[in-house]
Amino acid sequence: MRGPVYAPHRAVRRIGFALTLWLCGVVPCSADVITDWDAKATASASFAGFGEREAAIVDASMFDAVNSITPRYRAYLVQEHVTEPTSPEAAAANAAAAALERLHPQKAEEFRSSLRDFLATLSAPRADVDRGVQLGEKVAARIFDARANDGATARESYRPRTQPGVYVPTAPVSQWTLATTRPFALERADQFRPGPPVSLSSKEWVTDYNEIKALGAIDSKSRTPEQTETARFWLMVGPPAYHPLAWQIVSARHMSLIDSAHFMAVYTIALTDAYIAVFDAKYHYEFWRPVTAIRNGGGNPETERDPSWQSIDATPMHPEYPCAHCIQSGTAAAVIELLGGGPAIPELSLTSSTAPGVVHRFTSLEAFTTEVANARIWAGFHYRSSTKVGTEMGREVGRYVATHCAPPLGAGR
Repeated sequence: MRGPVYAPHRAVRRIGFALTLWLCGVVPCSADVITDWDAKATASASFAGFGEREAAIVDASMFDAVNSITPRYRAYLVQEHVTEPTSPEAAAANAAAAALERLHPQKAEEFRSSLRDFLATLSAPRADVDRGVQLGEKVAARIFDARANDGATARESYRPRTQPGVYVPTAPVSQWTLATTRPFALERADQFRPGPPVSLSSKEWVTDYNEIKALGAIDSKSRTPEQTETARFWLMVGPPAYHPLAWQIVSARHMSLIDSAHFMAVYTIALTDAYIAVFDAKYHYEFWRPVTAIRNGGGNPETERDPSWQSIDATPMHPEYPCAHCIQSGTAAAVIELLGGGPAIPELSLTSSTAPGVVHRFTSLEAFTTEVANARIWAGFHYRSSTKVGTEMGREVGRYVATHCAPPLGAGR
């Protein structure tokens, strides 16, 4: 990986972060209806895993609509019988617009306006465009309805561990419902649940504890300026952190419409299932965060207490183990390797709303996953062992989804 490139006069504004990147050319990609609408989904996404679930609904809708016209893969969910000429571009665009309108009804007119502008650019006969619009609407409705009661939007009912009469902090936990959400492609949320975190009596725990205590503190004297910048760079979460990489793969590989739709659908489905899998594990083990461990002492004579220790930023409000960013990067790397042209990648670039003006570039998937893992240690959020487990868990999820979700027609499972 090359070092970060500082571009202070091209700082990314927060107005629809991912869509701004797309339109301003920070992430260079050629025009593609699939990635264009995925960028709109990314710009509109809710927080972290919930936003990834929304993108998966959008991308699965586009894929099943296009694949109904040109069947090259098994459908994710919907295979419509198309007998008359139908515009696949119109089908994809309206599938995305219709899904986004259902997910974000307050922005319905914005999505409809974008759709009208896009349809006006198509050269296909009006009848073909109209059939595409109708197909996209039908597919999006079925996929949205299929996910309506998957558990992600259920009322949060996490029960803090306590004893009668004993105070516990009352801040709400984050993304608890993802732990019980029905996966898109995995057989069940705990399919790849790892073993427990390291024992507090182990040498590995002592090493992990002392490493993050030194490197992850807000006032660390051991962390370099570059490490600090990288930690802040990866404070971004959800689709803006990972989708721009996929857009560049689609462009660099010159993917056809159907292959672009397939790749983006599998990519976002895998990332969503990775979130579901990691929160299943997090809330199963409920391992303490560094800020809790270090302020209390690590439960080991060799883990000295620091009562005022703070991480570089506010610690995410969910259990530590495994590292969620690491499972996301591992999943993304696995899908890119299997469906995006192999382990050798073109140079990929990424910007971050949490480190304005900085561009990070990657020339290998290993460099990418390693940076993400290190960033979470340098931020004071995750222990080294947790990042290793998270990255490998992500690779397992990514490999499974890439080989089991919407495989090519004629391919065995």
